[in-house]
Amino acid sequence: MAGQDARKALPEGLGTAVRESAGEIAALLRRGADMGLRVPGAQWSVGEAAAHLALANELMADIAAGHARSYGDGTPQSLAAANEQALAAFGERGAKPLAAMIVTQADACLTALEEGAAEETVLTPLGPMSPDVLGSYLLTHMLGHGYDLARALGRAHMIDRARAELTLPFLVTVMPRVTDTARTAGLSACYAIRLWGGTGFGVRVADGAVSVDTQPPARPDCTILIEPVTFVLMALGRRGQCSALARGRILVRGRRPWLAPRFPALFKAP
Repeated sequence: MAGQDARKALPEGLGTAVRESAGEIAALLRRGADMGLRVPGAQWSVGEAAAHLALANELMADIAAGHARSYGDGTPQSLAAANEQALAAFGERGAKPLAAMIVTQADACLTALEEGAAEETVLTPLGPMSPDVLGSYLLTHMLGHGYDLARALGRAHMIDRARAELTLPFLVTVMPRVTDTARTAGLSACYAIRLWGGTGFGVRVADGAVSVDTQPPARPDCTILIEPVTFVLMALGRRGQCSALARGRILVRGRRPWLAPRFPALFKAP
């Protein structure tokens, strides 16, 4: 069939960002990493975090290839339980084997996405997604755990402005699915979220539900301007709002600016 062998174009820069991030994480591990060190603020060791990342990359590669994989029900509790179950069944904690698996499975996921192996919608641990959003999910997940590994090992992390922008398709897709309904109850608000020097999106809260638009609204109640790396770290639960405000990484404007401090707490990082 004509065009059957054509490779599918991913969003510009995504493939490079995924491959470079996987390579940088692998380099962290291969540089004599102490796999027994604890990850700051987490219950995992470096070895466990790296094993989780290797398994997650394999999971996403399978999904991208069109294979059905069940992994929790999308809630933080079920994902945590699935993570622990997977780690218990997977004994590898060596730096070099895990580094190789992280790179190999990230590449396998990208190859499957580029070849269009999956249908137009795939079922992921955080619900249905387009293949392009799955690629953004892969990158976002690696950046979060890569950040953890870098902190544990005293190295520089790999999140930069360009990669932060590439996480948006995933983060915008999952925000309604990770809403903390106890925090949104009774709230009516329209937010514009703008990354410094880049793109933005809109979030509307009404009747306890959250809806997200890929474009900021024309007349928001509150506009939050945020430095891109800070946005990703806060979205993934790796950085708090207070430190970001103190460093001038967040600016707020609009007719209801007091809504800004409530925004991060509307969501639970999976």
